[in-house]
Amino acid sequence: MSLSFCAVVVGSLHYDIVVDAPHRPAAGETVTGTAWRPVFGGKGGNQAAAVVAAGVPCRMVSAVGDDGFGTFLRDSLQTAGVDDTHVVTLPDTGSGMSVAIMDAEGDYGAVIVSGSNLQIDPSGLNNDALWQNATHLVLQNEVPEALNIAAARAARARGVAVMLNAAPARELSDALAQSIDILVVNAGEAQALCGTEVSSLDAARSAAEALARRFRVAVVTAGGDGVAVAGEDIAYAEPGHDVVLVSTHGAGDCFIGTMVAQLVGGATLPEAVAQANLAAARHVSRQR
Repeated sequence: MSLSFCAVVVGSLHYDIVVDAPHRPAAGETVTGTAWRPVFGGKGGNQAAAVVAAGVPCRMVSAVGDDGFGTFLRDSLQTAGVDDTHVVTLPDTGSGMSVAIMDAEGDYGAVIVSGSNLQIDPSGLNNDALWQNATHLVLQNEVPEALNIAAARAARARGVAVMLNAAPARELSDALAQSIDILVVNAGEAQALCGTEVSSLDAARSAAEALARRFRVAVVTAGGDGVAVAGEDIAYAEPGHDVVLVSTHGAGDCFIGTMVAQLVGGATLPEAVAQANLAAARHVSRQR
């Protein structure tokens, strides 16, 4: 890969508290957990770190609070090798955080508190230094849509391709949809956007084809079943890899970061998706 190019991620940073438990609690239930640990997170932060881990430089645009969580998040970005020049520390503001409960099967549920992520200033997107040598922008739905629209428009004005990971699922305006080059969603997000239930790889392909009628390219990940891709000149599905599942936490962000890094490095879309599929499979087979 050529290191003369880079990616830009505009999005969320969360201080994650991960709790291990035998199962996730039902309404009104108290479950006794076995361990907890602080983890660097937020879809934006995780994806930026995954881009760098895949060998490509990445700049992050976000905001943290002037608290201990914010210090942890900045330190983690720097340790991961992400350029945090465009991350702002906001006074008298709490950093974003989440609590994720991991069950014995390796799946999880989470609650996020957005905090400073709701106050990222879009005016910083007009800084030409942010976009120098950038080829791809990555967005997610853990920040306000107005920020995503501003970022997408700033990127496209400079010839930078735009990828949206529409997670968590929410209705997307036409203004944002028209600015997206590649949409990436998981099974649940795909169903929320197009109404197609994704319970198999064939269903993922159908969902991708339905989404490609609104977006230039749609990528639908279907967990262990694999991934489907559809666009004007492409439509196919690739099966998943056979691994022992340890934890799904962060797998989608690993997929996104690897895929973007491959595209920045000049890979074709099928090549990038294949490498991302493999990286995500390896990710879920490791404890974090």
